[in-house]
Amino acid sequence: MQITYIGHSGFFVRTREMCYLFDYEKGRLPQPEPGECIVMLASHAHPDHYNPDTPAALRALGWEVPLAVLARDIRARKYPLQTEILSARADQTYLLPGGAQLQTLRSTDSGVAFLLQTAEGTVYHAGDLNDWTWDGEPEQENRQMRGNYRHEIDKLAGIPIDTACVPLDPRQEMHAADGLLYFLKVTQAKTVYPMHYWGEPAVIDRFLQDYPQYTGRVISPETIREDMV
Repeated sequence: MQITYIGHSGFFVRTREMCYLFDYEKGRLPQPEPGECIVMLASHAHPDHYNPDTPAALRALGWEVPLAVLARDIRARKYPLQTEILSARADQTYLLPGGAQLQTLRSTDSGVAFLLQTAEGTVYHAGDLNDWTWDGEPEQENRQMRGNYRHEIDKLAGIPIDTACVPLDPRQEMHAADGLLYFLKVTQAKTVYPMHYWGEPAVIDRFLQDYPQYTGRVISPETIREDMV
């Protein structure tokens, strides 16, 4: 399994059976190898996670796109043209082309998170499932947010995860690491790539300075960018 970072929350996963593109917004798309197919996945409708022109851009590069998995909050009028759609709800399990199994979790913001289980490994992509705690918000709302997030992440306890893509948003300031820290505590994810850091990778360096025990497990996706491959 090969993982490539495209930008923001966009990741590309290549396996022998099928390729997968998560939450593509913009940036350099991967080139297909002969005979390869790709499944597009979008965790929710926010424009930094869903670009309806993606299947057309992939086909222009020579990709076959047998399916787009779109969270249910993405309305049909914004579906890509000439593309089979799987409208994904939370807390469901789906069988994808190539034999992979896809499970969904409920986001604490919009849409879903994805757990993709393939023959070559398991990938978790959080979308906007995060502990969105903010200074200045009512404490009751922050407590509810924290509880909702932990309820979803607890579902992943004990599941072997090879690669995880988890938000680390510098806009949350002192709370930026809250969601990532809980995820690392609860899950067995081997490699964790922070995402959704709005072009500020220094937030990853600060995280590892503050929590050096996660060095080697938390890795900057800047090291696997598409423009470096």
